[in-house]
Amino acid sequence: MTKVYLVGAGPGDPELITVKGMKAIERADVILYDRLVNEELLEYASKGAKLIFCGKQPDQHTLRQENINDLLWQYAKKNKVVTRLKGGDPFIFGRGGEEAAVLSEKGIDFEIIPGITSGSAAPAYAGIPLTHRELSSSVTFVSGVNPQEDVVDYWTNLARHKGTLCIYMGVKKFPHTCEQLITHGMDPDMPVAIIHWGTTQEQKTVTGTLASIHTKLHEVSNPSMIVIGEVVRLRESLQWFEKEPQPIISSVI
Repeated sequence: MTKVYLVGAGPGDPELITVKGMKAIERADVILYDRLVNEELLEYASKGAKLIFCGKQPDQHTLRQENINDLLWQYAKKNKVVTRLKGGDPFIFGRGGEEAAVLSEKGIDFEIIPGITSGSAAPAYAGIPLTHRELSSSVTFVSGVNPQEDVVDYWTNLARHKGTLCIYMGVKKFPHTCEQLITHGMDPDMPVAIIHWGTTQEQKTVTGTLASIHTKLHEVSNPSMIVIGEVVRLRESLQWFEKEPQPIISSVI
């Protein structure tokens, strides 16, 4: 039966994919996969499956989103079972909503298979609980390339947020982000963690504060998850995946 599966492959550790997601890989005739998908998962595809790399890097796209959208419905129209394999969760900064809208418009049957997003998984592997009864009762996921980032209300709302902030795709602009958060009222001593390649063997976490973290930005790059909040302090006692956590710097160097 022709169908397109929009599948969340998880944050990097191949064992974190769901059972349902794995079944979608196994039954696919065509798999379109992203850069952040662990390619070990492709070993479970059938021998005759067509594998199409759709990886994107900042300002460097193997396929434009419009091309990906076209391939999804065109292969489906050929009576193929198509699995669109996306890093993390397809509906959390994964453009899954855009792809589903195209499929709906074209009359293609589709199914969404959620995945574990890096916004929750990377902090967990770094020993940072996003919520804690004494420290944080809410979590906000934010894009580091939000088109509204120059609006004053945007920064004011984030700076006054009392819970945990998780910023996707934010390393490049993070000095600007820190400056704006401090300017609009967030404590310069607020703890920050940046988790590079979370849940993989390449995972590296650097910690500091809004005022000091700029001194460590040279140690990380994309893909990285940024966590801001008091819960970052718990890493020193809760870290389990990396061997040597770094203490939070409490002042500007």
